Amino acid sequence: MILNRYERTIAKRYLLPGKGEGFIFLVAAISLGAVALGVAALIIVMSVMNGFRAELFDKIVGLNGHAVVQGYDGRLPGWQQMAAQARRVSGVTSATPLIEQQMLVSGNGRATGAIVRGMRVEDIRTNPTISGGVKSGDIRSLTPGSDRVAIGSRLAESIGAYPGGTISLISPEGRSTPVGTVPRIVSYTVGATFEVGIYDLDNLYVLMPMEDAQNLLMLGEDVSTIEVEVAAPDRMNDQLGALQQIVQGRGVVVDWRSMNSALFEALEVERIAMFVVLSLIILVAVFNILSSLIMLVRAKTRDIAILRTMGASRRGMLKIFVTVGVTIGSLGILLGLLLGAVFLFFRQAVVNAIQVLTGQNLWDPSVRFLSELPSKTDPLEVTAIVVLALVLAFLATLYPAWKAASTDPVQVLRYE
Repeated sequence: MILNRYERTIAKRYLLPGKGEGFIFLVAAISLGAVALGVAALIIVMSVMNGFRAELFDKIVGLNGHAVVQGYDGRLPGWQQMAAQARRVSGVTSATPLIEQQMLVSGNGRATGAIVRGMRVEDIRTNPTISGGVKSGDIRSLTPGSDRVAIGSRLAESIGAYPGGTISLISPEGRSTPVGTVPRIVSYTVGATFEVGIYDLDNLYVLMPMEDAQNLLMLGEDVSTIEVEVAAPDRMNDQLGALQQIVQGRGVVVDWRSMNSALFEALEVERIAMFVVLSLIILVAVFNILSSLIMLVRAKTRDIAILRTMGASRRGMLKIFVTVGVTIGSLGILLGLLLGAVFLFFRQAVVNAIQVLTGQNLWDPSVRFLSELPSKTDPLEVTAIVVLALVLAFLATLYPAWKAASTDPVQVLRYE
């Protein structure tokens, strides 16, 4: 919308408070602030929700892959051939053997459930989720036959086991005796502790070389699972079909969506619901813009009539008041973008400060899954929020602008 010189001058004059117009200016300032808060709230919430999904996806998939091939009865005989065939499937980037089994772990007189995972030594050292999350000890100390394991940081806290300490793994697969099966109890030295960043996983995993896990579970040369990663995890239907054909009759294929469907679907529903609810803040803000412009038009009726008698066109008056309203909305959007960016940058510091002030643990990892408040800003979503706010602000200006353009100078100035 292009304004000529006098239209810009009048629009600027109406944006600033005049004599006796303090209340109108206050309403306009409140409108600007409301738009800013609405935009900031939307950006913050959507970024945090995206951060939740991205962090959970990266950490869960980083530990469990995009899909897993699970053998019947917990065994995959001939896994070498299956892994080689899986790697040849178009779109598959890796196929890694591993062993997983639920067991009981004890240490220092305390016991809890755990998931024992056996991986090849080279896979342990090159997995960024594991090697990048080492908290204490040395992950390189895990070698076949060393009887050393790495455990999750929360599990270490739970049973009081740290590098150099000893834990016992209790396997239900034991010796058969006349009185029944006697569970096997094997002791291991803790070589390192690691943190994935998801409370439940950090509280469960015991990691060891694959050869040690095969001996512990008496699997021989077999493994229980093949972990598969693909180039495009959101579009892996073709790879799933090919993998099903490879393992047909010997196992099943489960992708990351099936393994974590409830969690990711809940996040997506909550994300959409929060967007709709918080959009109402912007809607309320533009109603404030509407009311402030209506008051401005009523206060400036005489000025509008004089301008009309001096040759101002209806189109010109329409443009002036639309510009005033859109300017208020635009300034609010810019302020909202700034507030959102500042909050997201200092988000964890803000959470920590509120916890100190209130004495409440607002970010309990056992409840929130993640150790810290995540954030991932999507430029497309930010653009959509800005466009939504601008469109609503523009629509809010149409009625007051039309009323101003429809002012009849003869009726207004009849008794002047």
